[in-house]
Amino acid sequence: PILYSYFRSSCSWRVRIALALKGISYDLVPVNLIKDGGQQFSAEFKAVNPMQQVPALKIDGITLSQSLAIINYLEETHPHPRLLPQDPKKRAQVRMIADHIVSGIQPLQNLSVLKQMGEKKMEWAQNCITSGFQALEQILQHTAGRYCVGDEISMADLCLVPQVANAERFKVDMGPYPTITRINKALLELEAFKISHPSRQPDTPAELRA
Repeated sequence: PILYSYFRSSCSWRVRIALALKGISYDLVPVNLIKDGGQQFSAEFKAVNPMQQVPALKIDGITLSQSLAIINYLEETHPHPRLLPQDPKKRAQVRMIADHIVSGIQPLQNLSVLKQMGEKKMEWAQNCITSGFQALEQILQHTAGRYCVGDEISMADLCLVPQVANAERFKVDMGPYPTITRINKALLELEAFKISHPSRQPDTPAELRA
């Protein structure tokens, strides 16, 4: 497999965690979203992903984009360890939390949106993440065990950790979100989350390396 990724992209990070958890080795092709006016806009990368976004994964003779579509494919083709619970109610909760982050928080504060916000980008990002985290904290109080849904790592956890990293980058006060903070801390102790971390990627700038 070939993963097109940017070290700081939270969507790419989700996929890197899934690949690490499932023990799938891959070649990484860095796509710098800032350099050269954004390498995702090159004709070469547009041929890989017409949406001009990372991640994209070439695997089994197909090219997939969109992090959850990629993770779902990995789940179906490499079922162990599983990232979706067997219980239908828990599985629905996992998908709900993942969608909450992937659709309801992250796109509102990603690079392309922040470019439009000019000087207000920090305030905008903080507001988007804060309103999303207020809801997420309430949801997790009902679903969480050690992790987002019970005590098994799931797709929801793969979405949570990169989003908390974004919150910290945008200096969001995490005090009001003890459940989010506790789960994030537990997940960051796991090897798959460590090796996929933005501070440990081939394209991480020297000053941001772990």
